[in-house]
Amino acid sequence: MDMARKTATDKMNGEGFLTTRIDELVKWGRKNSIWPMPFGTACCGIEMMAVLGPKFDLARFGAEAIRFSPRQSDMLIVAGRVSIKMMPVLQRIYEQMPEPKWVVSMGACASCGGVFNTYTLIQGIDQFIPVDVYVSGCPPRPEALIDAVMEIQRIIEQGEDAVFAFKLGKKKIEVGPPPADDSIYARETKGLHLPVMR
Repeated sequence: MDMARKTATDKMNGEGFLTTRIDELVKWGRKNSIWPMPFGTACCGIEMMAVLGPKFDLARFGAEAIRFSPRQSDMLIVAGRVSIKMMPVLQRIYEQMPEPKWVVSMGACASCGGVFNTYTLIQGIDQFIPVDVYVSGCPPRPEALIDAVMEIQRIIEQGEDAVFAFKLGKKKIEVGPPPADDSIYARETKGLHLPVMR
């Protein structure tokens, strides 16, 4: 018994076995207990509410405890358009969240401004806060948000961090169907005289 204890102690001291296992345990705990904070401002917020219902049941994926306080949440779901006046509020919410934290940009409006290309709306929240996962669609299906939560879990498991990716300019992850191809629209409207809105 003493020989086994001595061998185990030598292995732990030499390889850092204990630290590695605790790190894996912490990642497992974070992955299976995500506390999302919804920031729904438009129709994407309705789809986000559907995910919390019994049909899709986001609680199966470890995101059961929805928090409406940024100090108690670790994942921010921005669903819908964000105005210029709302962006300081969103930034303050993001800053109040404890580390580690993750952000999901849900829908076309939060990701790139959507169809509302006006001076009053932010054309993508990633210009102001780091985004981990983009969910495309207008509005995206509830299954796409579930895929985004599963992608966040994969990010937690691998130990990736969006804050460093934001600073380094790395490519972000997109979940859901690809955005529409502009060339398809150009082929369909070829020869038509469409009014130009200014």
